[in-house]
Amino acid sequence: MSNKIQKLLRKTWVSILLSVVIGFGVGAIALAIAGHNPFRAYSYLFQGIFSQPRHVAWTIINATPIILTALSVVFAYKTGLFNIGADGQFMMGAVAAVFLGHYLHLPPIIHPIVVILGAMLVAGIYGGIVGLLKAKFGINEVITSIMLNWVALYFNNYYITLPGVRKPNTDASWEIQQTAYIRVMNNVKFADDGVERLRAGNWFFSDVVLRTDLNYGILIAIAACVLVWFILNKTTLGYSLKAVGFNKDAAEFAGINVKKNIITSMFIAGAIAGIAGAVFIMGQAPHRVTTLAFSEQYGFHGLSVALIGAVHPIGIIFAGLFFGGIRYGSGSMQARMGVPNEIISIVIGSIVFFISIASLFRIIADRIEKKKGGK
Repeated sequence: MSNKIQKLLRKTWVSILLSVVIGFGVGAIALAIAGHNPFRAYSYLFQGIFSQPRHVAWTIINATPIILTALSVVFAYKTGLFNIGADGQFMMGAVAAVFLGHYLHLPPIIHPIVVILGAMLVAGIYGGIVGLLKAKFGINEVITSIMLNWVALYFNNYYITLPGVRKPNTDASWEIQQTAYIRVMNNVKFADDGVERLRAGNWFFSDVVLRTDLNYGILIAIAACVLVWFILNKTTLGYSLKAVGFNKDAAEFAGINVKKNIITSMFIAGAIAGIAGAVFIMGQAPHRVTTLAFSEQYGFHGLSVALIGAVHPIGIIFAGLFFGGIRYGSGSMQARMGVPNEIISIVIGSIVFFISIASLFRIIADRIEKKKGGK
């Protein structure tokens, strides 16, 4: 039995599962201290995720941009860089999406593609600045990306003040054109008799389509995750980028242009975060950017999801859905029991903390083995 336990404790998925269980356990203690029944609270949490089709849909909607910002973090990490600037790149992508989505007048299928490509280019250049500063001057990417997050936030606010951008009597920009939307059955919803047709049809579709902003963003996110996995593991570009991350000196000795690869890596990471910003704008109401006092945290949530997903392009899909689920389901806990939102932050923080020290479980396995050897 001890051999099986040792092998299990050394597996990544087991350490993640244990971290999740411990995180919920820490959250239960916090709930009990706050005077709430943990079992009842968690029951409402999962009811808020799975009790209705629209709740599942909202979980997916909330998870989509976080999966993409997590993918941005994962790509940079796999190439030896720490992209803590996904938040700023997300905002730059969102601003680019609003600009292209509002001022361009294109056919429905072409318009979203142009918006995504434009957001990728703008956010990619923004991420590339971080790579350029590191490659040319050796400036740590953590410092520059944190500072550029704030620059992006204030650029977002400045953009809204430009002539013709701000919608009258609001602190927000004009909405994008409907041709740039990526919401499911968008044409039917906005048709003259669309709502009546949906209500008269299948209950599942009427509950999901009419009462949520379900969009095709999750398909884009999954495709991006698969593509990144393929690039990193099956292409020459991925090999050279990872080689620089593993050992810069050895990569340079092998003839790889280290500086170029650092810039390329951060450009791609920024472009992925830009997709997140574009999908957020095109897929969810109100389809515009607003004046921000602080970041919406999509990039920083991506850091947590990247860790929960074992820093793997495929693993973050499931981690993102889990993260989006507990964030959305926590609203049910608040509404029914008055549970503070900080409790969910404690749960997520505990999960990330124990995943970050996942080597603890391997140490336990080693001690079990040593005790067995001593006997």
